[in-house]
Amino acid sequence: MDSSHRIRAIVSFVQTTDSGSFAAAARALGISAAAVSKNVASLEQALGVRLLHRTTRTLSLTAEGTAFLHRARVALDALDQAVDAVAAQRAQPVGQVRISSSQAFGVAHLMPALPPLLAQYPGLSVEVDFDDRVIDLVHSGYDMALRGGHIEDSALVSRPVCRFKLILVASPAYLSAHGVPRTPDDLHTHRLIARRFLGGRVMPWALSPAQEQGQNKSVPFDVSNHATLTLSAPEAALQAALNGAGITQTALHLAWPHLKAGTLKMVLHPQFQPGDYELVMQYPHRALMAPRVRVTLDHLSAAFAKDEALHVPLAEAARFAAS
Repeated sequence: MDSSHRIRAIVSFVQTTDSGSFAAAARALGISAAAVSKNVASLEQALGVRLLHRTTRTLSLTAEGTAFLHRARVALDALDQAVDAVAAQRAQPVGQVRISSSQAFGVAHLMPALPPLLAQYPGLSVEVDFDDRVIDLVHSGYDMALRGGHIEDSALVSRPVCRFKLILVASPAYLSAHGVPRTPDDLHTHRLIARRFLGGRVMPWALSPAQEQGQNKSVPFDVSNHATLTLSAPEAALQAALNGAGITQTALHLAWPHLKAGTLKMVLHPQFQPGDYELVMQYPHRALMAPRVRVTLDHLSAAFAKDEALHVPLAEAARFAAS
């Protein structure tokens, strides 16, 4: 199989998996279904393995097909980026950049960084989806994603933004009415606001019994058994605490402006264990990166590096603990 035929066959295979059928792939490629089927068959013959299971009604990937599909996407992306790189030598970065971000981080930190980016590169447009779900970046058509937590190893490239801590907070009005908890056991008599993930799991709170402080020991507190309010969005939990609904767990960078303003107070410091989480920008690994994506990544990296709230030491935040 010569190079030109190989590329046509790979494109036919990838389009067939994306479209779900030879006929749909043919319409997208502007060739006949028979030609698409023949291209895929010749690719399988050249590789010596079956890539697709075929029935009269459906197509499904074999294990070998799944592995080959990932590498084929990388190869095709590299070709696309090669064209973009050559074009970029003659023009400013242009085109749309699609970003996936959590609602809380996106509104508080991503959105303020975008107007300067668009002012500097008028040929760019940005589309942001606010979604806390873990998504398949490549299959969903995103150029990058902003994600926080314990980041799992993956085929994606991760560019660090910051490390962050979790804290417990409540409004001064709530603490005035219900008292300041002094030990983890005091939480049983308080109104608690829990965070439920989209998968249904309620995130426990990590607390150190008083006698074990300083020993890095923590006991998971099942807040779901005591919560008076359970919410799926972290920004909603934070707003509920601001409104005096109770005590909630939140990321320090989200609470920071409210701590400085005096509208929230930290509680159970240092009994509450803040954990150690990372925030990253993730994007597909490519041999060449589109200029529109590269300038966006570089701009956001610089903007986030200057964002005070993302780099507040826990000791600094402790100045705003309830007394």
